[in-house]
Amino acid sequence: MDVANSRNHSSKRKFDDTVSNGFPNNNNTNVDLSLLEAVEKSQTAVEALDLRTLKKLVLSFERRLKENIEARLKYPTQPDRFADSELELHEELQKLKILAGTPELYPDLVNLNVVPSVVDLLNHDNSDIAIDVVQLLQDLTDEDVLDENDEPARALVEALVENSVLELLVQNLHRLSDSDPDEVGAVYSTLATIENLIEVKPEVAEMVCEKTKLMKWLLGKIKVREFDGNKQYASEILAILLQSSTANQKRLGQMNGVDVVLQAVAMYKSKDPKSSDEEEMVENLFDCLCCLLMPLENKERFVKAEGVELMIIIMKQKKLAYGSAIRALDFAMTKYPPACERFVDVLGLKTVFAAFMGKIPISKKNKKERYQEELEERIVSLIASLFGGILRGSRRERLLSKFVENECEKIDRLMELYIRYSDRVKAETERLNEVELDDLEMDEDEKYNRKLESGLYTLQLIAVILGHLWCSEHPHMRGRIELLLKQNKLSKKHVKDILQEYHDNIGDIDGPEEKERAQTKIQKFITAL
Repeated sequence: MDVANSRNHSSKRKFDDTVSNGFPNNNNTNVDLSLLEAVEKSQTAVEALDLRTLKKLVLSFERRLKENIEARLKYPTQPDRFADSELELHEELQKLKILAGTPELYPDLVNLNVVPSVVDLLNHDNSDIAIDVVQLLQDLTDEDVLDENDEPARALVEALVENSVLELLVQNLHRLSDSDPDEVGAVYSTLATIENLIEVKPEVAEMVCEKTKLMKWLLGKIKVREFDGNKQYASEILAILLQSSTANQKRLGQMNGVDVVLQAVAMYKSKDPKSSDEEEMVENLFDCLCCLLMPLENKERFVKAEGVELMIIIMKQKKLAYGSAIRALDFAMTKYPPACERFVDVLGLKTVFAAFMGKIPISKKNKKERYQEELEERIVSLIASLFGGILRGSRRERLLSKFVENECEKIDRLMELYIRYSDRVKAETERLNEVELDDLEMDEDEKYNRKLESGLYTLQLIAVILGHLWCSEHPHMRGRIELLLKQNKLSKKHVKDILQEYHDNIGDIDGPEEKERAQTKIQKFITAL
């Protein structure tokens, strides 16, 4: 069974529902019509739900569950003696799906103490029953169901988590096979349920990694060479687990995660994905890689695993992953000199400065204006990181020499970007001032953030690069910078003002000592200009 078209991030993808839980579809020539009729009746038996009807549903479910447990205990080696009770239990689980239509009753469901019984069925010896439960949980926690039902949703999710749903979901995940269509569907439903739980209770992202072996399973899934919908979804769940959790980033790094993700993206160094779904998976994998590169120890693992070399190879091949490779390098080299040094040593300067000069591969994707701008901003950030990470020696000379060659064409390009981003920030500043005249309150922090979004951060990084070039005291470079400023009716004071604003807004997220060190460096540029 294949996953249908991948979901975008605003709506859940839907799994192909032509087959479910070991009960065949209408296209099967060996259909048991009486069985289908029973299932159909079970799904339409309850049309309107209130507390009284909910109690009846729960009571009926508990009764069928008890009968199934008793039949299995009484006839453990005679499946035909408990098969009927299993079918009846399946029907009761199908009936419970109607609860998804009335999430306001979730607190009542929790109070009726049925959640432990439902969750425990993930351990059921019949994997079809466990799959029923997984699909039920997916339905009950679906984002469309829980939208605007925050309190009821949280009540259900809290009860599920307290009753070990995370441990049992992942435990069940490990017994599902990629060769059985129904079990492939259950894999999807399991991942969807975990994602739903995280959306309601973000702490689940760390809890599921602390309590289960989900990360190990996800790594195993993305290592498989063949592409399928669940590999795509596994890459997405992994990215979700990493995106806002330093603990998860470090945990995956300790599990050899950096190397595994690098191996997964290496499959696309010289080929493009064959479909939009596969393309989304590659983007997810690079999202994972960039999240992994936040902690310092993972940057070290990236360099040791020859990640810098791989990203340069991907750039040289000029395939779809070109821009993603630049993004990964930017993350790896930010505040990490060893990655900057390796980049220069393996001849990365030629490749990145070709991109800086606009020599990037053209495809349907990167024809989009915003994509081009993002690429520009990443490359500026990467070059700023190189200057910040390589302070002296022959590597520094090689970096500086790039701005002298071909009659200082790189400085011309830098100033072209400086003027463009300066004009954009100026326009946004004027717009914000007009907004204030209309009596709309906006504090200084909000105004500053709006300016950053309009391009101020990139402008600041360009000014920092200009500061590095000016402090090199190279007369040819200084002369070129002054000439271009004059031609655009600007002075060095304009660059100083940009740097001063940057200096004044440096935060202390990395500690007071790092803040002071960064401000001292910027002050040096301001004084020298």
